[in-house]
Amino acid sequence: MNSTVRLTLITLFLGLSACTVQQPSTYPEPPIGRQPPGPVIKPTPRPGTVPSKPTVTPSQKPMPRTSASFAPPPGGASHWDPRLGVYVLEGQTNTFYRQRTYYRWNNGWSWSTSLQGPWQETDSSGVPGGLGRAFSN
Repeated sequence: MNSTVRLTLITLFLGLSACTVQQPSTYPEPPIGRQPPGPVIKPTPRPGTVPSKPTVTPSQKPMPRTSASFAPPPGGASHWDPRLGVYVLEGQTNTFYRQRTYYRWNNGWSWSTSLQGPWQETDSSGVPGGLGRAFSN
């Protein structure tokens, strides 16, 4: 019995030590930022047409409609406000949404898990940081 345990431990040790000695294989990485060979063809404007101007100046960026981290509210129309860190509900005055919770400002904060309520009163510590800084009691 003792020799069986010893043989098992030696086999296990040798098997695991082979993993630490083996060098990882390296594969050539694909070139980054290279264009495929061939001529570069730029579109030419048609005669008599005026190129359209962008609606947003380069210094301004359009407001994102959604957040990369938080899901939008179910139902109603909204847009993500990165400064506040919440979704702003359109058609609802001072009503916001983030992480399955609605927040409402009406001379004080309240929150609810449903847009229809019931609403629970809270202070600025009970709302996302951007909202607490944007509105004050």
